[in-house]
Amino acid sequence: MGLMDKHAIIEKNATLLLVGSLLVVTVGGIVEIAPLFYLDNTIEKVEGMRPYSPLELAGRNIYVREGCYLCHSQMIRPFRDEVERYGHYSLAAESMYDHPFQWGSKRTGPDLARVGDRYSNEWHVQHLVEPRSVVPESIMPSYAFLKDTAIDVKDFSTHLIANRRVGVPYSDDMIARAGDDLTAQANPNADTSDLEGRYPKAKLGDFDGNPQQVTEMDALVAYLQMLGTLVDFKTYDEAAGYR
Repeated sequence: MGLMDKHAIIEKNATLLLVGSLLVVTVGGIVEIAPLFYLDNTIEKVEGMRPYSPLELAGRNIYVREGCYLCHSQMIRPFRDEVERYGHYSLAAESMYDHPFQWGSKRTGPDLARVGDRYSNEWHVQHLVEPRSVVPESIMPSYAFLKDTAIDVKDFSTHLIANRRVGVPYSDDMIARAGDDLTAQANPNADTSDLEGRYPKAKLGDFDGNPQQVTEMDALVAYLQMLGTLVDFKTYDEAAGYR
């Protein structure tokens, strides 16, 4: 009896096929998962990564709420065409404080893992208010209402507490100052020296063009402007031996 004939026996017997499939999946799962139990940390720590500032966290919450991840992934794969278009391939550490992560599986629009500092605040605001005014072929809906929606700063510390419970290292000081930090980051006249100490490389100032109040537009733009800016990839590549 040939090998194909033996295979036909399995295909014709539902029970054998089920048992065989479970066996293959079990072995494959053990091979992939078992080694992780022997590693101290499955994510290589990268210098520069930090928890989101309160304003950035508020922007990320809006990004998730509005379903932006459905059209914009945040994971650059290590392929030449992606690296040349979007920038350095994504590192696992860049998503270590994301709950849930925003890798995505579909790109109706471009990947946003490195969108920070690529455009001005004004460009982002205009793009969100009327996408086709800056990208004529865009099919993105308008999010103009974000400019008119103020953020409820009261008790925002609860968002940091929730993230700390799932492993994000927010300190007691960060939690206690969450409301003040959120407001200060979007205030061009605020003293942000303490905030910058807690959240290095945080983008500062008025984001939506209206310094009189902190809006959801401020938060979302602050989040977008931070993406991909925390890690110094030149240093990372040199340490890895790339020139």
